[in-house]
Amino acid sequence: MTTPSPERLRPATALKPKVAVVSTRPEMVLEDIAQAMHLADYQAYLPPEHPTLLKINISWQHWYPACSTSPWQLEGVIQTLRRDGYKEIIAAQNGTVVVDSFEGEINNKHKGVLERLGVESVHLDVPPTRWVRYEPKGELLVLDKVYPEGITIPESFLGKNIIQLPTMKTHVFTTMTGAMKNAFGGLLNRKRHWTHSVIHETLVDLLTIQKEIHPGLFAVTDGTFAGDGPGPRAMRWHIKNVILASADQVAIDAVAAHMMGFDPLSIPFIRLAHERGLGCGDVSQIEVVGEDISGVNWGFKSAESTFVSRGQKLIYWGPLKPLEHLFLRTPLVGLAYLGSNLYHNGYWLNLVGKRRIKKALQTGWGQLFQRY
Repeated sequence: MTTPSPERLRPATALKPKVAVVSTRPEMVLEDIAQAMHLADYQAYLPPEHPTLLKINISWQHWYPACSTSPWQLEGVIQTLRRDGYKEIIAAQNGTVVVDSFEGEINNKHKGVLERLGVESVHLDVPPTRWVRYEPKGELLVLDKVYPEGITIPESFLGKNIIQLPTMKTHVFTTMTGAMKNAFGGLLNRKRHWTHSVIHETLVDLLTIQKEIHPGLFAVTDGTFAGDGPGPRAMRWHIKNVILASADQVAIDAVAAHMMGFDPLSIPFIRLAHERGLGCGDVSQIEVVGEDISGVNWGFKSAESTFVSRGQKLIYWGPLKPLEHLFLRTPLVGLAYLGSNLYHNGYWLNLVGKRRIKKALQTGWGQLFQRY
């Protein structure tokens, strides 16, 4: 029997892509995550006969508000899937050249949630994960040029549903980061920094690949804490008390961008994906269910940069562009990793971040985090 495509699984009455926006509070967040998923008709897009991957976001191995997937976001999604009969659930986590996912899953309290709920966890950057050559069927913008030797993806992703678990936050390279950016860590290996100068086009290519390899695709975005400023780490956190859910990766990012105060179609990866028919980036053409977001504008700013990101932008798009290969594809790249770690884990965390973390832990969401 042929498995119906996600498009054929969609409710016949759905004329517009649907994004659920649900207000929440710490004592009700697990129930509210379930409500958001059901409002977005998630079961119509994730065939239960396939295993379901949960792509966890670890933007920093340290806990910082809005930086990485929250433990309640992870638990709420798992509980909802289990109640609705999804039997095989696998958490997928990736490290980076500057972030240790093993340390991150402990500090962000993912490991405890997964062990308590009996969910298998895989780290994509270490064995037994196998990376295999993949030939995309759809037309790509840049990935085939960045990796002329061939594109590789985790073999374990093929034929599985996936739920992206981003947070609502700004980003120094992409204005905001959400469901589409969350695939960046899952589908690209440790040479993913080669794509930073064409990051917007890369995210569009990754969505093209996701639609080919996953029978079902969904996202649950956590906006309980939200991050403003030079994300994804050195941000100012805000309590916003919302959960978003959608099967349209472009639409959920467009709604999140709108709520943060950005014009979604001015963000290149959203506009490009919209133009290529990979989803809807026009908020006026999206059915938003749950909360009314028409007057929402958090006034977030993404034009700020850290000391490290200013240097990176000079290499990717500035006068140091001719030296990009030297800085990023030779042993000299180690200096960039060292600089990032010294700045974020040494200077910024100790002089700025810890003070903000202490204040966040005194809030209702911070107290919930400590109870995990």
